Amino acid sequence: MGKIGRNHPCPCGSGKKYKHCCLPAQQAGSTVNPTNQMKISLMAAIEKIQKQAVEKKPAFHELGVFLFYSDGDGDAWLLEITDSDAVQVAANGVALEVPIDENPETIEINFSHTFALRERQLFLTAYADKAESRLNKAPAQQIHAAIRRLRKRFPPEMFAKMHVEQGESTEG
Repeated sequence: MGKIGRNHPCPCGSGKKYKHCCLPAQQAGSTVNPTNQMKISLMAAIEKIQKQAVEKKPAFHELGVFLFYSDGDGDAWLLEITDSDAVQVAANGVALEVPIDENPETIEINFSHTFALRERQLFLTAYADKAESRLNKAPAQQIHAAIRRLRKRFPPEMFAKMHVEQGESTEG
């Protein structure tokens, strides 16, 4: 792997520039665990979108390969673009428990749905029963634009590094 520039996206996937993320700790000789940095960043972003959902404020945020949005009804979702996975993090203005498992090497989010953009709408398919639903208040245009922007910004090899394939199928 080539040298990481100070102004390049941090390889930990936080979405921040390298100089504002892991570089200072590396220069200080500290060992920053990129997984822990991403866990902290991811949880902070989830809490931020949950707060906005509780306040019923429409919002949209990006963090690495993760997209977060809340709508005026108090619903909020976390979307992961490499595998088009989704999980609801707030419903009707109430923050939901976030299904995240971590171990020393990885962070695993137990996604409940896959998502797709069709006809300028966001559609979800549940893993549990394959039921499909359309989220009418989802910011589909913003999601589409963010996905296009991220796919241009990061080469396919970097997407592969940001996502760890699971050994078992998530279909049941």
